[in-house]
Amino acid sequence: MSRTASPITGRPYGVQRVARVWELARSSLYAAWQRATTPAPTLQKRGPKRGILPDGELLGHIRRVLAQSPWLGEGHRKVWAKLRFEGLRTSKARVLRLMREANLLAPQRLGAARGPRVHDGTILTAAPDVMWGTDLTTTVTLDEGGASVFVAIDHCTAECVGMHAAGRATRFEALEPLRQGVAERFGAYAPSIAVGLSVRHDNGSQYVSDAFQDELVFLGITSSPSFVRAPEGNACAERFIRTLKEQLLWVKTFRTIEELREALLEFKRRYNESWMLERHGYRTPSQARASFALTSSPVLAYA
Repeated sequence: MSRTASPITGRPYGVQRVARVWELARSSLYAAWQRATTPAPTLQKRGPKRGILPDGELLGHIRRVLAQSPWLGEGHRKVWAKLRFEGLRTSKARVLRLMREANLLAPQRLGAARGPRVHDGTILTAAPDVMWGTDLTTTVTLDEGGASVFVAIDHCTAECVGMHAAGRATRFEALEPLRQGVAERFGAYAPSIAVGLSVRHDNGSQYVSDAFQDELVFLGITSSPSFVRAPEGNACAERFIRTLKEQLLWVKTFRTIEELREALLEFKRRYNESWMLERHGYRTPSQARASFALTSSPVLAYA
């Protein structure tokens, strides 16, 4: 209508005059013209958009990360963190979806129903070398039969401070991981050298024996037994043993106990230097220790 010429003057009426006669704002006319001349936009799903990589290409990077990892059964969180370190930014949910669709997730056991908890605190500490957890598991060698594996874990950094394998699970063999840790972390093995350190252990016969407890007193270590029938009280050592089984004991065989012992020491080094922990910002236990400033009076946060 605005372009229609007046029969008297021969000039177009113009937008301003048409809008005044029709009692409309000029912006309304312009908006109507834009809707008429612009194609309707394609409706898209609301919410965050997927990354710049298509699913197929991102899945290829996920498979590459899993193939390059020295560990078995890496979860989606660690895969996501490694991709992020490489500069490939995406979401954890998308990595989880792709790994689930490609059947790349490690199988999980369904837990049984639990009763009331007797341990409602936390066993994590605010600094390294405040509390260590120790426990044992068993395996089998081809030539020498059964073997016992003893471990000691720092509750703050999740470092493995000591590992040992022996044919018999005696109270003296149970002390070996602690001896390794004390000599390495405190620089010597002497009376009262480890004052301020507590050791969390279960109520196994090795750990409640006089020999084990007397050795702790000699070193200045406080004994911290876990609650009976509450393995979560020694969860740091228990969780490490699960990793040890999944990554070494269940996937490799050993002919002798000495061969097993050497493999355990190598596993300790590899674990401390390359195993990523979500609670430490996907850093390794060694990196976590390096980031902590040791204080003379660290706060113990457990119940």
